[in-house]
Amino acid sequence: MGRVVMYSSVSVDGFVADESDQPGPLFDWLSSGDVPLDESGELKVSQTSYDYTRPYWDQIGVTIVGRHVFDLTDGWEGKPPGGIDHVVVVTHRPAPEGWDPEAPFHFVDGVEAAVAKAQELAGDRMVEVAAGDVGGQVLAAGLIDEVRMDVVPVVFGSGKRYFGSVHAQHLLEDPDVVLQGDRVLHLRYRVRRCRADAERRRTGAGCGYQ
Repeated sequence: MGRVVMYSSVSVDGFVADESDQPGPLFDWLSSGDVPLDESGELKVSQTSYDYTRPYWDQIGVTIVGRHVFDLTDGWEGKPPGGIDHVVVVTHRPAPEGWDPEAPFHFVDGVEAAVAKAQELAGDRMVEVAAGDVGGQVLAAGLIDEVRMDVVPVVFGSGKRYFGSVHAQHLLEDPDVVLQGDRVLHLRYRVRRCRADAERRRTGAGCGYQ
């Protein structure tokens, strides 16, 4: 199965949006360069950011989001963002009334079931988990393989945290990617595995030193 990756652009102090769910300048780096990132022509980044971001996007088969993000975006009008094949929505509620049942969106109750569904759909391709509350829950469940951050030089002070409501300790390996783009720092960390993931999930404890 493909890797499960937690990802978002993030402020220096660890927020993916402000208190009103606004990203502010977190995505400005996607339009600050001169290399087209996709066929729309609207996204243009530095060459460094292109060489890092484009191959990553091409590997994603499925994205997992929470119902809050789904509602904020109006479900992307039934079309997965960025050319992704499927979106898995973690929610306790059914699809919205009138939702097209043929749209490649899958409504799943619980993060473990969501990851299982996403991996089934993705096959060997990557599963991306949106950072925030759902991403933090997937990390706490021991199901994240890799954490990616595009760190933007801004301080929010408060807002929606990258790791959501995670409070327990989770160790990451040293970053194996550190790249400076235009108004962004690309970071990639592998998640350090605990010796007893099943017990950690049962007790809700974080991953400590091994």
